[in-house]
Amino acid sequence: MAEAPDHPRGRPEELWPLFAGLEALDGVGPKTAKHYKGLGVETPKDLLLTLPLGGVDRARVGSIRDVVLPGMATVAVKVGLHRPPTGRGRPYRIEVEDAQTTFQLVFFHAKGDYLSRILPTGSRRIVSGKVELFDGIAQMPHPDHILPMDEAGEIPAFEPVYPLTAGVTQKGMRRAVASALARAPMLGEWIDIPLYQKKGWPAWHEALAMAHAPQGPGDLSRSHPARERLAFDELFAHQLTLALARASLRRGKGRVTQGDGRLRAKVLESLPFRPTGAQMRAMDEIAADMAEPVRMNRLLQGDVGAGKTLVALMALLVAVEAGGQGVMMAPTTILAGQHYANLKPLAEAAGVVIEMLSGQDKGAERRAKLDALARGDIRILVGTHAVFQSDVEFADLRLAIVDEQHRFGVRQRVLLGEKGQGADLLVMTATPIPRTLSLAQYGDMDVSVLDEKPPGRTPVATALVSAGRMDEVIDHLRRAVAEGRQAYWVCPLVEESESFDATAAEERFRLLRAALGKGVVGLVHGQMPPDAKTAAMAAFKAGETRVLVATTVIEVGVDVPNASIMVIEQAEIFGLAQLHQLRGRVGRGAQASTCLLMYRPPLGETAKRRLMVLRDTEDGFRIAEEDLAIRGAGDMIGTAQSGLPRFRIADLEAQAGLMALAQSAARTLLARDPQLIGPQGQSARVLLYLLEQEKAIRLISAG
Repeated sequence: MAEAPDHPRGRPEELWPLFAGLEALDGVGPKTAKHYKGLGVETPKDLLLTLPLGGVDRARVGSIRDVVLPGMATVAVKVGLHRPPTGRGRPYRIEVEDAQTTFQLVFFHAKGDYLSRILPTGSRRIVSGKVELFDGIAQMPHPDHILPMDEAGEIPAFEPVYPLTAGVTQKGMRRAVASALARAPMLGEWIDIPLYQKKGWPAWHEALAMAHAPQGPGDLSRSHPARERLAFDELFAHQLTLALARASLRRGKGRVTQGDGRLRAKVLESLPFRPTGAQMRAMDEIAADMAEPVRMNRLLQGDVGAGKTLVALMALLVAVEAGGQGVMMAPTTILAGQHYANLKPLAEAAGVVIEMLSGQDKGAERRAKLDALARGDIRILVGTHAVFQSDVEFADLRLAIVDEQHRFGVRQRVLLGEKGQGADLLVMTATPIPRTLSLAQYGDMDVSVLDEKPPGRTPVATALVSAGRMDEVIDHLRRAVAEGRQAYWVCPLVEESESFDATAAEERFRLLRAALGKGVVGLVHGQMPPDAKTAAMAAFKAGETRVLVATTVIEVGVDVPNASIMVIEQAEIFGLAQLHQLRGRVGRGAQASTCLLMYRPPLGETAKRRLMVLRDTEDGFRIAEEDLAIRGAGDMIGTAQSGLPRFRIADLEAQAGLMALAQSAARTLLARDPQLIGPQGQSARVLLYLLEQEKAIRLISAG
């Protein structure tokens, strides 16, 4: 790996002061340093990136008469009489006089000798704090500042207010920040000069100083040049890391995989409909990527029912036409089985051998599949995580497709890539992701979007129903079953425990079986053994059972065209994206479909907004944007397993444009200076170390 000449391995020396212990700062001892951990602050660098949340106007006034009470006042006073407390629990009062009127300073639990020392009768002082009326008398309880006149300049006209945690005070925080700022080095510029000038941003050091010394409320806004610049730095470092990961993946020698189109033509002829424009566009983008000598790393994003399966098959056929093999992986056996069932007739129309491998394959049967795969007789393999196992070998793997990305980490993407030297990678997700989040989470990938519905999809009528109308809903089901229709009944995830959910589902199953008759209702939940789950799904798919009671295991990809009713209990506790996924299980056939969202009144504001959005639109991208607006980024993907970065300053929801700008800036810099060895590249390395993204630097190889 080529290292930049002036950085031996490890963090550059000019940053060392920012990564020392907090005890190096003024007023921070070992005990206070521990308290700072409550703010996620462990080094001076963390402290510098903890910006004020607000501010207090401490501009001097001549008299408290110039202030609308209750309100803040910073005023010069002459100290009058001290009135010690007259009984337990009573305050200590000191009369003071400003230019126009008198008022009282009030202290609870104060020591008289201390107050006599700092506020001697007859002295002049500057006091600053909140003034309020109490029984018609103006008073300032516990002033924030009490200073001799010659030290009045220490009180800023607008004082920053920081987030606090137990054991940390505003005063201590301001002192520590000032000390950290004094240690901050002058750094080279990592932002492209034309962009920097166009935006009118200050340099990094100046931006920090400005952000910590706001002159008024406007300086606290996200769009203030200093704050915007610091937010951009975070997003830029993150996008640089993703772009380096992408470059390192693309450097892994890819292979040119180019088909002649004959197998794809056969499949298209066998279809009863024409693919949508979006499907055709995605097929072309993928085929073009596969024909390049670098590895494809593409995300295929499609709304529920946008026809990802056909696009995936076309990509697999490119690999087969070129003489290679393709693999498609899904997170569960049920889902893999479904992909297999959907792909098999199409693959057979093209005369291509397709097979499925799951953890349930044992002994001789498994051995025979593995041998056929290693010989190259099986051209397309569909499976679960089982395809990661070391004894699974391909004759010539050209393309790996991973379905439902959020169930697979980046680590699995890499493992899968290792199965085929230079195999192309396509990740599919049925969760439409707003652009900012897809940049934050998949910034290392190129993106194809399916934003049209294929023909033959019927719209789903969605209605909100109070839980009190359960009997009506069951009557509705009884009529539908008599007409030969099928329905899903989804039970809520009551608690985090699966056994509890299982109990809820079993209870509902018993109630519906009693109402609708034996043999009509099936049950599937997370606690059942895999065989029993598969059998329950198969019976529903075959139409043997008419109603399937389930926990959310059916959320992803179950396809039963005859099912036209979806009942979701306690819909108010589900996330929007999840409700949209569940609703997508119906409306797959020619019948008019309905989705009933049952809720327990009264509905809170947020829950009501969620359910109304769902009732009013079927557009997954609009729903995703709403979801982001309602819940925020971390919750939306579940930050714990989302791989979403945690930013201290940047705000993913509010600064979407800045994220896109950061991505293009990162890609531009790397296109110009892939090793980051020019002056701007060197500075960018410093930024990566500063924001603890040094793992990215390890990705820069000699190429």
